[in-house]
Formats: sequence, structure tokens, C-alpha cells
Amino acid sequence: MWVLLANLGLSEFTETVYRAMLVDHTWSVQQLAERLGATEKQIRQALDQLADLALLIEDNTGGGVQLVRPTIGLSALLARAETEMLERQRQLAATRDAIAAIALEQERQTQRENYLRLEGIDAVRARIEELTRSARTECLSLNPRSAQSPDAKAASTRLNEQMLSRGVRLRAIYQESYRNDPALVSYARWLTGIGGQLRTTSTVPMLAIVYDREVALLPLDPTNSRLGAVEVRSPGVVAAVLALFEQLWAAAVSFGESAPVDANGLDPQIKQLLELLATGQTDEMASRKLGVSLRTVRRMAADLMERLDARSRFQAGLEAGRRGWI
Repeated sequence: MWVLLANLGLSEFTETVYRAMLVDHTWSVQQLAERLGATEKQIRQALDQLADLALLIEDNTGGGVQLVRPTIGLSALLARAETEMLERQRQLAATRDAIAAIALEQERQTQRENYLRLEGIDAVRARIEELTRSARTECLSLNPRSAQSPDAKAASTRLNEQMLSRGVRLRAIYQESYRNDPALVSYARWLTGIGGQLRTTSTVPMLAIVYDREVALLPLDPTNSRLGAVEVRSPGVVAAVLALFEQLWAAAVSFGESAPVDANGLDPQIKQLLELLATGQTDEMASRKLGVSLRTVRRMAADLMERLDARSRFQAGLEAGRRGWI
């Protein structure tokens, strides 16, 4: 069975000529042509290829050619092919590493473009000022009570005024408990007076700001916004924050309107407290989620226990559920 030597650089016809010459290297060009049914031109081309591959060399006398034995000539070609293959493999491995490096850099660049970590409140406020100045159409915000410090309101007053003066739509959701803070009530009245839209709901799960439905600022730690924030431009994440905002906005109460009271005499804040009690939340956790003081939560819980004739907060939550209050 013939072994194809194309990988060593021999064409199929040149290999045929080489094998024929191994049988009798004394054959002339004419004899090889007759033997193989080829033209003399084809034979000379094959001999030239054999010479190029060092399988046919001049003999020592200089008067003719000598065929190199396979164990020498072909083994040398095989060794060269193996060396070339190893070098090709090395080049492919280097190319693979280069592709991986390019892909990693692209991933890192995408992450840099989609996520920017802002350490500390000063960095966050500086970035908020930049984003506010560049906002074109809309600014949405979720504002839990814990994030509404006097210095935060002071920092946002001028920026919000500038946005509204440029025609940027501003919508904000605050916790219902803001009504217990005269400073926040005054700020909300001022904001709506210059064109901002403000609604309230019993709980706001986290602080968030979304600019032009393209970039969102989210706290690194939802329980402590002073630690910093992450700026997100990933469309999927921004869409999720927008969905949360719109869901809360649809159920929230416009500023200036009283919170609706249902047939059982419960406003949204009381109902939210009942739901928290029914799931076994502590007074401290309910205080944080509702944005009211621990003392207020305990007073509200005591009133509910009395109305529901319950001996514990958890029982009050279960009884409210049984009566269809929540």
C-alpha cells in the first residue's frame, strides 16, 4: 500500500516518479515517460520537484544524478515537516492566547463601560452632578426615608431646579413617612411647585436614580448609601430598575393627596406593617422598611393588636390575613 507523501511536499505524480526510480534509477526521462504513460515535460517537472526536495542530487562525478534513499531523504523531509508542524502549533497557541487576551480586554472594556464603582458619598455626589447636567429627557428616583438627609436635599435642590428649567421630566417616589419630617414636606412642596412630580408609597426598597432610561445609580450597600454607588449602563439592569419604579409609581399616591383608606380603615402604611408582622418581621426591621421610628412602629403595632384582639404582633398579622385586611 502506497503511503501518500503530500504532507512532505511531493505531489502524487512526483511520488509515482520517485517510486519508479527506486525500482531502477537508471531509466532515462524518455523511459520514465513511456513507463508511466506521461509526457517528458511532466517527468522533468517531477524530477525538478525531487531535486528541490533534495531527493535527487548530483552524483560525485558531476555527470549525472543520484537518487537519495528513502531512509535518508524522506526521513529528512519528515523531520522538517514535524518541525514546521510544531512551529505552526506554537504559532496557533500564541494566536489562541492573543484571541483570549483580546476577548478578555473587550469584556473588561464592556464592564468598564457598563459599570462604574463610586467609592464614598463625595464621589457619588460629584457623579450625580455630572449626570444631572447631561440629562436630556427624564430623571426618575426612588427615595427611601433613610437617604433623605438634610445635606442630600441641599445638594439636590439646585440640580433638580436646573433640570426642570431645561425641560427634563422629573419623577420621584418618597416614603409615606416623609410626612413626619417638616423639612422633607417643605422640600416636596417646593419640588412639585416648580414642576417636579412626586408620589409616595409606604415602602421604598432602595435608593435609585435613573437618567434618560439609560444609566442608573444604585447604592453599593442599600442600608448605607454613604458608602458609595455603582453606575450601571447595562440595558438589562436599567430595565429592571425602571420596571420597579413604574410598578411603585402606579400604586403610589400623588403628593398633596391623602393616603387612601380602605373599608377597614387601613391606609397603605398600616397595611404594609400588617404584612411585615404576618411574615414575622421584627419591630426594628419594620422600622427600617417603613422609614419611621421604632417608637412609631411599636405604637402602630399596639393599636393593631388591640383592634384585632391579638396577644402578639405575629398573631395580629395572621388575624389580619384571616379577616381579609391584607
